[in-house]
Amino acid sequence: MELANEVLLLLFLAAFVAGFIDTLAGGGGLITIPALLLAGVAPLEALATNKLQSVFGVMTASLTLLRRRLLVWSEMRGLFLAALIGSALGAASVQLVNPAALDFVIPLVLAGIAVYYLLAPKAGDVETCPRLKEKTFQMLVVPSIGFYDGMFGPGTGSFFATAGVALRGLDLIKATVRAKLLNFATNLAAVVVFAAGGHMLWKVGAVMLIGQAAGAWLGTHAVIRGGSRLIRPLLVTVCLVMLARYFLT
Repeated sequence: MELANEVLLLLFLAAFVAGFIDTLAGGGGLITIPALLLAGVAPLEALATNKLQSVFGVMTASLTLLRRRLLVWSEMRGLFLAALIGSALGAASVQLVNPAALDFVIPLVLAGIAVYYLLAPKAGDVETCPRLKEKTFQMLVVPSIGFYDGMFGPGTGSFFATAGVALRGLDLIKATVRAKLLNFATNLAAVVVFAAGGHMLWKVGAVMLIGQAAGAWLGTHAVIRGGSRLIRPLLVTVCLVMLARYFLT
């Protein structure tokens, strides 16, 4: 599929903004998937190409955080594998079922996240006692979110971060940092499955991934400097905007 240069430029800009927002609060797919659909890309190809460009954004963020030792690989290996497997299963499933089936579940989850941070404004300020054991979190919660990301995607970063705060007792910065690596795993698995299915628009994805990586680099430094004061309002805003999308379309 060939797109005009003007359209490719707009998709680059959309990916740049999405990369920045996605690194801080998740929900970048809210920008890139509609942008691809408006450009005339078919739904399945839009989902596949969105994964191609977004994987470079979360990879950029993850590598930056690993270099700064804000992430420890030995602590994340099991979670990374669980996210990888869940996403691969989701990406395989979306090629067999209608992803619109998720439309009645996603608004409830988004509303729950927004209400959680609005009613508990101090949530994530400091680490608290975990409500779920690490192994249970790894075996059930992480692959479930991964499955959703492989099947659809928008909001995955928000889901991982909120799960880390609410279920593992992490502070918001640490939960957001860990979410980046898990989101990298889910995007990587989905890219492999979609590419194998022949649904990838490589040229479009290449243009967008440059913008995504640049936006993610800026967003990562904003996370490091801005802390939870910046992340929390963005999480709420992203969830409310995505919620509005489901009720208005």
